[in-house]
Amino acid sequence: MKSVIVLCFVALMAYASARPEQYTDKFDNVNLDEILDNPRLLLPYLKCITDEGKCTPDGKELKAHIQEALQEDCLKCTDFQKQNSNRVLAKVINEQPDYWNKIKAKYDPENNYAPKYEKELKKN
Repeated sequence: MKSVIVLCFVALMAYASARPEQYTDKFDNVNLDEILDNPRLLLPYLKCITDEGKCTPDGKELKAHIQEALQEDCLKCTDFQKQNSNRVLAKVINEQPDYWNKIKAKYDPENNYAPKYEKELKKN
């Protein structure tokens, strides 16, 4: 009986250590539609991540993880972030192509993963 308990504990610890940590969820309650539908709110985020403007705390958090999230297909994203990352990318790819090109140049200079997003999200 003791060995079963020890085995369960070891399995639980292995599962917990193998699971990737998630990005913070403290900004997951933002009204994303309000930001995406208002250039006055959206552009400061784009300027932040392209080093053209100041960053808010949530902009800094986005900037700190954007490259990894794009490369790893949002592996460490919370459910909210996973559900909405493609909406944000589609908005930038389709409506802010100059910023999309700057983002690609900064975070994907070898063009490894940007084509995947463009293929999936670009409107014809």
